[in-house]
Amino acid sequence: MAHPLYVSFIWHQHQPLYKSRVTDRYRLPWVRLHGTKDYLDLVLLLARYPKLHQTVNLVPSLILQIEDYVAGKAFDPYLEVALTPTEQLSDRQRQFILEHFFDAHYPTLIAPHPRYAQLHSQTQEKGLPWCFQNWGLQDYSDLLTWHNLAWIDPLFWDDPEIAQWLEKGKDFTLSDRQRIYSKQRQILGRILPQHRQMQDSGQLEIITSPYTHPILPLLADTDAGRVAVPQMALPQARFQWQADIPRHLVRAWEMYQERFGQAPRGLWPSEQSVSPQILPYVAQQGFQWLCSDEAVLGWTIDHYFNRNEFGNLQDPEILYRPYRLETPQGDLSIVFRDHRLSDLIGFTYSNMEPQQAVADLIAHLEAISRTLQSRQPDGGTALEEPWLVNIALDGENCWEFYQRDGIPFLENLYQQLSDRPHLKLVTVSEFLDAFPPTTTLPVDKLHSGSWVDGSFTTWIGDPVKNRAWDLLAAARQVLANHPEATETANPEAWEALFAAEGSDWFWWFGEGHTSNQDALFDQLFREHLVALYKALDEPIPEVLYQPLESHAAHQDHSPQAFIYPDINGCVDEAWEKAGRIEVGGARGTMHRSSVIQRLWYGFNHSHFCLRFDFQAGTRPGIDCPPELNLLWFYPDRLKINSPIPLTQVPAEPPLSYRFHYRLGINLLDSTTWLEEAVEYDQWQSRSHQVQFGLDQCLEIAVPWADLHIEPSWPVRLIAVLAKDGQFASYLPENTLVPLQMP
Repeated sequence: MAHPLYVSFIWHQHQPLYKSRVTDRYRLPWVRLHGTKDYLDLVLLLARYPKLHQTVNLVPSLILQIEDYVAGKAFDPYLEVALTPTEQLSDRQRQFILEHFFDAHYPTLIAPHPRYAQLHSQTQEKGLPWCFQNWGLQDYSDLLTWHNLAWIDPLFWDDPEIAQWLEKGKDFTLSDRQRIYSKQRQILGRILPQHRQMQDSGQLEIITSPYTHPILPLLADTDAGRVAVPQMALPQARFQWQADIPRHLVRAWEMYQERFGQAPRGLWPSEQSVSPQILPYVAQQGFQWLCSDEAVLGWTIDHYFNRNEFGNLQDPEILYRPYRLETPQGDLSIVFRDHRLSDLIGFTYSNMEPQQAVADLIAHLEAISRTLQSRQPDGGTALEEPWLVNIALDGENCWEFYQRDGIPFLENLYQQLSDRPHLKLVTVSEFLDAFPPTTTLPVDKLHSGSWVDGSFTTWIGDPVKNRAWDLLAAARQVLANHPEATETANPEAWEALFAAEGSDWFWWFGEGHTSNQDALFDQLFREHLVALYKALDEPIPEVLYQPLESHAAHQDHSPQAFIYPDINGCVDEAWEKAGRIEVGGARGTMHRSSVIQRLWYGFNHSHFCLRFDFQAGTRPGIDCPPELNLLWFYPDRLKINSPIPLTQVPAEPPLSYRFHYRLGINLLDSTTWLEEAVEYDQWQSRSHQVQFGLDQCLEIAVPWADLHIEPSWPVRLIAVLAKDGQFASYLPENTLVPLQMP
């Protein structure tokens, strides 16, 4: 029997609990804003293509908050100032508006709207203090309006009221802002009914996650962190509360049944985190399948997934199948996502033209199909077995970076898939019903890990994360000391515990991830614990009134996410998630006079990117050496390397290292050249598509495609300034910039 290539999309829709259990007010607006931009339009677009079936995960903590907003019971600080008459705004509120009402991706949510872009430009050119002193009430009113209006998905712009506001553009009133809030609630009110309708029609499968999105393996035992990282530093108190796992699963199950009229079949374990310890509880609750990441499968079967130069698996039959997990409570199926394909949608395609991005994704799927065909024993030209490519990712955040919130990309993709019978979109349960797993993974061999490198380092192991686990463990023990405080007798205590057990707080603590809301996440976590102590009438530990860490501006740090800057020499917010190395004034007296003050670095699936910030007033190439050389090599890879081709280079590391590529940029005449090391310590010119922009700063983007390397290869780089071929200086001092091809 011939089969198409089956493809399952799983969209993960999640927000943590932003409601303070101390003030009973919401701290952040993201459920409301993403609710008007991301959750409804995704399935409405799919409904236009009835042949295509997909899976959506609606996390219980998200559902609860959507319902609060629909009922008019949720008010966040952003909403409160938006509904305040501008003449009544306090100085503190006006400062808050200036600092936070541009919280949006500039190219897609601000720049397309002239008045919003004008206000943003004033903050950039004149500074926030000037705006605070000189803006009138109408400026604040328009900014309050546009922050809410810009987050309404373009799919709804043909609504007469929304179209009227967009056409009006400025001079908005309190009445406009009130009506926009009403429109937000209308859109939010359609989310759950639309999902249920499409579930009932068979086009959509809805799945769920543990109640407040905890990392279940760490609830079972924080020592699980050492499975992937044996030397991990763990919290002082070992957290072992397996009894909390069924509590989260029961609540998720019951919420699902109440909203969607049937029992859920699939479980998205929070952060795709699994371990042998959690499986009996998942099966006991009645779930039939769960999903995780290819890294977990690789660790489980001790297999490294090799990809070719195009990023496609060389052994696809290992990943593109479901597996069976046998437990005493019943069998479970598990599917593992293709990490690279998921990341392409999540991080890369937004930086491409929609048609080009769709063509690339379709090409990957067809290449998978051809590879599977070529590996069949009889060499047939059709797939003789059913294979499932699982693409699973965040279903909300990525669209902010796409043109028109992803509508052109998704419409093109859905049309292309509808027109290709050899590619069939199915829900996971549809596939499992037709083709149950035939390969068993021993439960005791299942790796304990998540989608992040197959480990739990994002949530435990850092000193601040560990301190948070210790606070949680202490509070959990206090609750255990009150056997009379059952879930029925004292629900407030248990709800506070469940909220504090959520994964999101630990994500933001310590190193690895940061945002301009770090202090609020810290505060919310501690407020959940404070609420637990209050519900038990226990003394509140003084430590819960102190931040877990300082939230002053971070200095040096590694990249926090893929970055997609416009390479034009102008500073923009795309670099906020980049790695940063302070140069001038940060590394001793040697560099205090450096004209380059800061180096930013990061990458995405298509390029690695660098930004050099100059000292104020510096004329690049005039007040500093005119030639910038970027040199890099690939550690642990057998490549020909050559020494730096300059004179007067100090014979000390890292300048004494040998490098494989050299990119040169003349800051005066804007010429660029790329050279590759060849035999006998020589360098040979290579063609390239390097981009750079020089204005407020120097920005550089180097395509991975120019370098002919393979995915996951590490890169180590330095920057050397020179004049007339003679070494002048280098940065960063005594170290190398670490990069890695995705």
